[in-house]
Amino acid sequence: MITEESATHESGEGAFMHSLARRLWPIHRSITGDGVRTTLATLKEYVPDLVIHEVPTGRHVFDWTIPQEWVIRSAKLIDPDGNTVVDIADNNLHVVGYSTPINDEFSLDELQEHLHSIPEQPDAIPFVTSYYHRNWGFCLSHRQRESLKPGTYRAVIDSKHIQGSLTYGEVILPGRVKDEIFLSTYVCHPSLANNELSGPVVAIALARWLTALTNRHYTYRIVFLPESIGAITYTSQHLAELKRNVVAGFQLTCIGDDRAFTYLASRNGNHRIDRIVKRVLKDRPNLRQYSYLQRGSDERTYSSAGVDLPVVSIMRSRYGDYPEYHTSLDDLDAVVTPSGLQGGLDAVRECIRVLEESPVLLTANYGEPQLGPRGLYHTMLNKHTSDEVMLRTNILAYADGQHDLADIAELCGTDAALIETMVLELENHSLISRTKQSNHLKPGKPLPE
Repeated sequence: MITEESATHESGEGAFMHSLARRLWPIHRSITGDGVRTTLATLKEYVPDLVIHEVPTGRHVFDWTIPQEWVIRSAKLIDPDGNTVVDIADNNLHVVGYSTPINDEFSLDELQEHLHSIPEQPDAIPFVTSYYHRNWGFCLSHRQRESLKPGTYRAVIDSKHIQGSLTYGEVILPGRVKDEIFLSTYVCHPSLANNELSGPVVAIALARWLTALTNRHYTYRIVFLPESIGAITYTSQHLAELKRNVVAGFQLTCIGDDRAFTYLASRNGNHRIDRIVKRVLKDRPNLRQYSYLQRGSDERTYSSAGVDLPVVSIMRSRYGDYPEYHTSLDDLDAVVTPSGLQGGLDAVRECIRVLEESPVLLTANYGEPQLGPRGLYHTMLNKHTSDEVMLRTNILAYADGQHDLADIAELCGTDAALIETMVLELENHSLISRTKQSNHLKPGKPLPE
């Protein structure tokens, strides 16, 4: 059984995570720059094994190129009376991400194409970026935008794009085997609670819990990186070892509110981790389930064709599905709560416990074994004995190193206790074994010549 040291306690973790999120809240993050570095340096205080890496501007990563680093010092919009009406110092969302520098005057009509607001949410400041197309702009509430009076405005954005690097963090916690559980989250959004900070703080809590385990079976790889370009960069650098070692993975995002749980499947949709997550979450109220067709975060990369890692997403309110998404309304008081974070952490941890504690079944033979000489195939078949024989053969058919006992019980529509009895019987005849090794296993006997 999995055991834990006193270094990490499950009680009070929600409050710890919420406090950490509040500490990270003021940092202005983007896909590159000092905001990411400051965030990772802060996280390293809680998980000293976190290693921080830099990947230089211009490096090719699959079909992409690491962009220039964005440096933002200040951003203000000054009205005709000389009053500052929009200031990034008041809210990190007030400037369009990756804005080019500007210091010029515009009429209100000219300025409108550089202003962003949401008429349907008049009090929300939207989160807007322009990472790969050079532009500039300000974001403000629609109520404030409508209150701007005609006249000449000065737009001042003190920013620059430099030859720098993309920054990410990585924790590797060795287990008894090289097979890995992969956890990924992102650290690139400024002052968004559920969409940004819930993922990193849950990942830190998981890293602290896993570090304290005395008998980890699997190796754990936990990464903190900029969304999209960070996942592409990391995967391009580690593709061979990820494909060789990862047996299950989680994308951690939008996992901190008190609303319903959401499960988004891997591209395959039927990896062992898909089945485990569905079983773990099935009794959560109002559970929402989505296929890979509804993807929207870094599972796009991890489960893409050619990469095809067994990665799923466990969320509370899925990105895009809750009204505060990508606005200033996604805050630490109205949306993310200690209990919401605790619920997200507990769900992922329960899945990890199943992975750690439930062995998969592995047949010892190529092809269907001969059951008759072992007294497992009746010489005179009737309906009852025929069903019994078929159940044995079905267990052997799915003893492929990818299914555990609960999987097979579910597939066969049979009580798990009956499957357990038959597995014990097959084990006694050396026809099947239980293992927690890789899900790319071959039958226990050598290939026939």
